[in-house]
Amino acid sequence: MDMTSFLIYCVIATFTPGPTNLVILSTVNHFGAKQAMKYSYGAAAGFGLLLVISAVLNNLLITVIPKILIAMQVVGSIYMLYLAYLMCKSHSSNPTGNQTATFLSGFMMQFLNPKVVLFSWTVIPAFVMPHYSTASAVTVSIVALTLIGFLAFTTWVLFGRVFKSFFQKHNRIASVMMALLLVYAALMIWL
Repeated sequence: MDMTSFLIYCVIATFTPGPTNLVILSTVNHFGAKQAMKYSYGAAAGFGLLLVISAVLNNLLITVIPKILIAMQVVGSIYMLYLAYLMCKSHSSNPTGNQTATFLSGFMMQFLNPKVVLFSWTVIPAFVMPHYSTASAVTVSIVALTLIGFLAFTTWVLFGRVFKSFFQKHNRIASVMMALLLVYAALMIWL
């Protein structure tokens, strides 16, 4: 396996802004790092499960992906637009609660996040399966990929914590900017 290409692909796919990372950033801003970590644990668990599903159903997915892709794009786009709406609405100084930033919501987000789903569907067949066929080697690869994803989520929590005072001082602008990035991500699915 070309480890350099693999690592570059993993870093670009997991560390660059996407719906999960933007929700983590917003969660740190509104509810703190502890709540964002709960969300991140769920996101990492969902990410890992998607990788397992990809590995187990790799052959089936190759024939089914074109049929599932449109439905996933529609649901994912709607969900990202909904998250953008929530971010725009979240500019108040006293948030109503942290019920949206839970382990379960982080977990479920991964199944609606086209960036994560497409990454998990491509990284296993492109980088793992051609080089490793034993269950133990595939399992180690899945664990390593899940840890890379969790490291990315944690990095966004730390980023949010470092810049929390800035984001709180410019709360409305930060919320609108994150919402616009989510709208952009939702539109990019179709381009």
